[in-house]
Amino acid sequence: MEENEKKSKKYLTNAQGDYILKKDGTPRKRAGRPKNSELSDVKAALQAKRKLERKGKKVTKLRRNLKAAQRELKKEEKVLQSNVITESESKELPDVIQKHLNDTGSYVEFMPNEGPQTDFLAAGEKDVLYGGAAGGGKSFAMLIDPLRSCHIAAHRALILRRSMPELRELIDKSREIYPKAFRGAKFKEVEKLWQFPSGAKIEFGFLERDSDAYRYQGQAYSWIGFDEITHLPTEFGWNYLASRLRTTDKNLKTYLRCTANPGGVGAQWVKKRYVDPADENKSFRGHDGLTRKFIPAKLQDNPYLAEDGEYERMLNSLPAVQRKQLLEGNWDIAEGAAFAEFELERHVIVPFDIPTWWERLKGIDYGYASESCCLWAAVDPEDKTIIIYRELYQKGLTGDALADKLTQLEEGEMKSISGVLDTAAWSRTGYTGPTIGEVLIKKGHKLRRADKNRVAGKVQVHEHLRSRDSTTRPRLQIFNNCANLIKELQGIPLSKTNSEDVDTHAPDHAYDALRYMLMSRPRLDNPYDRRLKFASETYTPSDTTFGY
Repeated sequence: MEENEKKSKKYLTNAQGDYILKKDGTPRKRAGRPKNSELSDVKAALQAKRKLERKGKKVTKLRRNLKAAQRELKKEEKVLQSNVITESESKELPDVIQKHLNDTGSYVEFMPNEGPQTDFLAAGEKDVLYGGAAGGGKSFAMLIDPLRSCHIAAHRALILRRSMPELRELIDKSREIYPKAFRGAKFKEVEKLWQFPSGAKIEFGFLERDSDAYRYQGQAYSWIGFDEITHLPTEFGWNYLASRLRTTDKNLKTYLRCTANPGGVGAQWVKKRYVDPADENKSFRGHDGLTRKFIPAKLQDNPYLAEDGEYERMLNSLPAVQRKQLLEGNWDIAEGAAFAEFELERHVIVPFDIPTWWERLKGIDYGYASESCCLWAAVDPEDKTIIIYRELYQKGLTGDALADKLTQLEEGEMKSISGVLDTAAWSRTGYTGPTIGEVLIKKGHKLRRADKNRVAGKVQVHEHLRSRDSTTRPRLQIFNNCANLIKELQGIPLSKTNSEDVDTHAPDHAYDALRYMLMSRPRLDNPYDRRLKFASETYTPSDTTFGY
C-alpha cells in the first residue's frame, strides 16, 4: 500500500490505471541492457553512421541546387548580354520610357543596337523590309517589334516563317524575352500563341505554299511579320496576308514587317518590292499606296557577332555567290542565276556622250501580250566593246506603234540604225496582212532576221560578259538607264531541264534582244567611211520595199 502511494505521487497512469510516465515528463525506466555494454557501442556506431549518411545526402542535394542556380545565373547573364536590362537599370532611361514601363507593368526593356536595328524598330512606315547580311540581328528585332502594342487589348500580331520547324528557334527566343517584358505572359504550346495580361496576343504561323495563306482567312491582325521572306517563291501569300491587316481600335496602328537575306527563291520579287524603288533608308509609296522602306543590314551592326571575327571568317569561306549575299548583303546577285559573272561594278556604267561616228546597231524581241524589247548598242572602235546605251521595254505594241516608237527614239541619231528582229515577227501565222517585220521595214527600219540559236546565243552572252585577258574591261557594258536588261542579267535563272539554256518562263525579253544582237550583227559600214559620210548624211529611212 505504501509502495503504491509512492508510485502515485511519482508516475502518471493510463485509463487502465497502469503507471506509464513520470509526472515530470521523463519516461518510465524500463529494464534493459546496462549502459557501456558492447551492444550499446555498436548501436551508437550505427546511429552515427546513419546520421553521417543523412548529412551526406543533404550536402549532395545542396550541391545539385547550387549547380542549378549557377545554370540559371548563366542563363540570366546571357539574357542581359543580349540587350535586355533589368528594372533597376531602366531607371536610367528617359522619363517617357519609364512612364510606359510603369503603366504597362513591364520590368524589362529591349535596348536595340545603334543603327539599322534601331531604325527598324522606330520606323513609322506601314511596310518595312530589314534585310541584308546574315548576323545583323534581324530575327531578334522581328520578335521585339510586335511588343510595342502588347499593352493594348485589341493588339493581335502574327509572326511567320516558311515552315513550322523553322519557327522553333523564334519560339525559343520568345520564351527568354516575352515573360520578362510583360509579367504574366503565358505561352500556349498547342496554339503556338502568346497571351499577354492586357489580352493582346502574338501568334506564330507558317506559309509554306500559296494555299497556306487561306489558313488565315477571316482573321484580323494589327501587326504581321515574316522572318526570311525571300523563302516565299511568290508575293501572293504576302499580298493576301496584307489584306488581313486591320483593327477596330483607332489608337492601334497597323504594320507589316519582314526580314530577309539576299538570295532564295523569292529574292527577285522582294527586291522589286522593297529594294529597287528607292534608295536605302528612304521612305517611298508603293503602287498599292502603302508607305515602304528598305533598311539594309550589315554584320558589323551586331557587335556580339562581329567582335571576335569568327562568324565573319565562316561567311568568308562560303562560295562566291553566297558570300556576297550573306556577308556583303548584296541584292544584285541571285543564287542560281544563269550569268554569275555579271557584276554591276564592271558591267554597268554611267551614260556618256557617244561619238557620232561610232558604229551602232539594235536587236529587237517582239511581243504584244508580253513586252517588246529593243536594245540599241554602240561599238567602241578602240577595243570593240559593245555598249548598250538605250532600251525600249513595253507591251501592247502593234507593228505600227513599235515602228513609230523606234523612229521617235532614233530621231537624234545621224542615220538609220541597222538591226536584227525576232524571226517570229516575220511569220504570218494565218494573218493576211503584212508581217511585223514587213511593217517595220516599210516604216524605214533596216532589219533582218535574227539567229535564234539559244545555246550558242547564251555562250555569246557569257563571252561578252567575261573580262579580256589583257584588260579588266569586259566586252559588254550597259548604261545604267537600261534597267530591264540589267535586272534580267542579274536574276534570270538556268533552265531546270537544260543547263545550257535559261529558264524561258522567267522574264527574258531584254535578254533575247541582246542574244539576237550578239548572234546576228547586221552589216556595218567601215568606221572610217562612216565618219567621212556624216558631214553630209542625216537621218534617212531605208528602202521602203526591200529594207537592206
